[in-house]
Amino acid sequence: MNDCLPEQTYIWQFLEEKIKKVLDSYCYKEIRFPIVEKTALFTRSIGEVTDIVEKEMYTFEDRNGESLSLRPEGTAGCVRACIENGLLHNQQQKLWYKGQMFRYEKPQKGRYRQFNQIGIETYGIADADADAEVILLSADFWRTIGLTDVELQINSLGDEQSRAKYREVLVEYFRNSYELLDEDSKRRLEKNPLRILDSKNPEMADLVKNAPNLLEYLDEESERHFQRVQEYLNAAGISYVVNPRLVRGLDYYNRTVFEWVTTKLGAQGTVCAGGRYDGLVEQIGGRATPAVGFAIGVERIIALLEVCGVEISSKLPNVYIVSLGDKGQEQAFSVSSILRNEIDGITIMQNSGGGSFKSQFKKADKSGAGIALVIGEDEVEKGIVGLKYLREKREQETVSVSEIVSRMRELI
Repeated sequence: MNDCLPEQTYIWQFLEEKIKKVLDSYCYKEIRFPIVEKTALFTRSIGEVTDIVEKEMYTFEDRNGESLSLRPEGTAGCVRACIENGLLHNQQQKLWYKGQMFRYEKPQKGRYRQFNQIGIETYGIADADADAEVILLSADFWRTIGLTDVELQINSLGDEQSRAKYREVLVEYFRNSYELLDEDSKRRLEKNPLRILDSKNPEMADLVKNAPNLLEYLDEESERHFQRVQEYLNAAGISYVVNPRLVRGLDYYNRTVFEWVTTKLGAQGTVCAGGRYDGLVEQIGGRATPAVGFAIGVERIIALLEVCGVEISSKLPNVYIVSLGDKGQEQAFSVSSILRNEIDGITIMQNSGGGSFKSQFKKADKSGAGIALVIGEDEVEKGIVGLKYLREKREQETVSVSEIVSRMRELI
C-alpha cells in the first residue's frame, strides 16, 4: 500500500475531473458505498474458485464473530447497495463510483494491495446498445486524457446453457493434456474450467491457445447480441480485436466481456475491464436485472500516462501576495479576501512567516504564480497595490485597491 503525495495528487485530480466530465456527458450519477462488506457477498458474487476469494481478499472476524472483508472490487457492493435501497425494480440506472479496493497480491508497477478504481454500472437494459455505450464511454475517456496506446479486446461468454455445453468440451480437452496443467489449472478443471483460459502461466500458453473456441458454441441469441455490439462499435468508429480467450477473472460475467490492454506496462497490461453480468443481481438476492459495466485501475492509468509521455500540468497559483510590515500584512489579508470573494476560481498564495521583499519574491517565483501583488507600508498609505509580472516581460504596474478586482479579472 502506498501514499499519494502532494506532488502526485494533481495527476489524480486531473484524471478524476476528466472522467467525471465524460460521465456527466453520458448522464451517469455517482453512488458511494462502504469499503467493508460481509464476506459472503463476495464469495457469492465473485465465486469461491477465483484467485480473488481464495488468495487475495483481506478477510477478518469482527467482535461478534461475523466474517467481513475489505472490498476487492466495486460491482458486488454497488449491486448490494442498489438492492437494499430499492434502486433496481422496474428502473434503469446508470451509476458510477470511485474509491479504494484491496487485494493481497504481489505488488507490481501500477498495481498495489490498496488500489483505486473508477467504475460504472448500468442496470435494467438487456439490449446490446447498453454494452456498446459502456465501451464507447471508456473509449471517450482515453480520448479525453490523450491516451492512444491502448487496444480494445472483446469476447462473448454466451448464456448459461451454451457455456455448459462448451464447458464439457473444454474439460475433455484439458483432461487429455492433464499432465501439462499447473496446480491451479488442475484444481479449476472440475469447478471452473473457463478460468484456465485466463492462465498467465507461459508454460501453458500453447495449450490454452489451441483450446476449443468458445465463440463456436454460442447460442443464437448470444451470437446475435455479440454481433449487434460489434455493429454499434463499427458505427461509432471504435477499433477492436475479438479475443476468444478473454473470459475475465470473475465468475459473474455472461455474454459481452471486454478489456482495454496495453503493452507498455509489462505483464499486467489490462487498464480497464468489464462486461455484462445479467445474473448477478438475482444471485445476490434481488430480482433478475440485466447489468453491464466496467472498472478502471487508476494507478495503472497514471503509470501509463507517465510511460507514454502524456504531460499533465499541476495547478499553479494565479497570484502570490508579497507584503511587508504589519500594515502591509493586514492589507494583504484584506485584498486576498476581496479577490477570493469576487473572482470565482482564482488561486492565491499569500506569503506567511515574514521575510524581506527579496526572499518573498524568490518564494513567489518558485510558486509558479504568474503575478505578484506587492503591498508594503508605502502602498498601504497610498491605497494602491503593486502588480509585478513574474512570467512575462512587462512593466510593473500600480493599481488602486478599489480597482484591483477589475484589473485581476482582465488578467486571469
